[in-house]
Amino acid sequence: MGGMIPLSDASRRPSSFPVVTTAIIVVNALVFVLELMGGDAFIKQCSVIPADIVAGRHWITIVTALFMHAGWMHIIGNMVFLWAFGPEIEDAMGPLRYLAFYLLSGLAASAAQIAAMPTSTVPNLGASGAIAGVMGAFLITYPSDEIRALLIFGWFARITFIPAALLIGLWFIIQFFSQVGAVTDVRSGGVAYTAHVGGFIFGVITARMFEHLGRSAGSRT
Repeated sequence: MGGMIPLSDASRRPSSFPVVTTAIIVVNALVFVLELMGGDAFIKQCSVIPADIVAGRHWITIVTALFMHAGWMHIIGNMVFLWAFGPEIEDAMGPLRYLAFYLLSGLAASAAQIAAMPTSTVPNLGASGAIAGVMGAFLITYPSDEIRALLIFGWFARITFIPAALLIGLWFIIQFFSQVGAVTDVRSGGVAYTAHVGGFIFGVITARMFEHLGRSAGSRT
């Protein structure tokens, strides 16, 4: 059993502290505490249920679900990925544009998932689609940067450096082919791969539109 966990951009540092990325992580953590306190009732109330959205009900959940998570590993994994790629994209876009981009990526991800399974009554939740958008933007903005990553093979683990284009490209390929398999079986809940693909494509297409003029490239390391 193995895996690869991105930790940070080894090629540059943001020109300023990533306020929005940090705030998003804090909000996700606070909402997760509310989930633990509120239990299944809170999760069901704030998660996206595609059939409800198609019927014109509970549209606010498209936003609230972006800050919900299904468990400890879900939120920790998402926040690690966000911290690995978010600060540099926030630096490239500026805080306000980055916040708008993040939320719109999440909305695009939810729209893709709803379009793929419009009659589903399985709750959808998580920041993965929005973070996929950030990763798509990173691929466009800093494809040649080296990503510091933790490589795990069984009990063996080491820090390595991987080109962003390779790491993110492999991640997207896995999501895409996992999505192809997932749409053939909608009987139970699981990973919303379609949302990942939708958010990523949105990020790739719109990244340049959100970058502010005269943006800083951050400091190279």
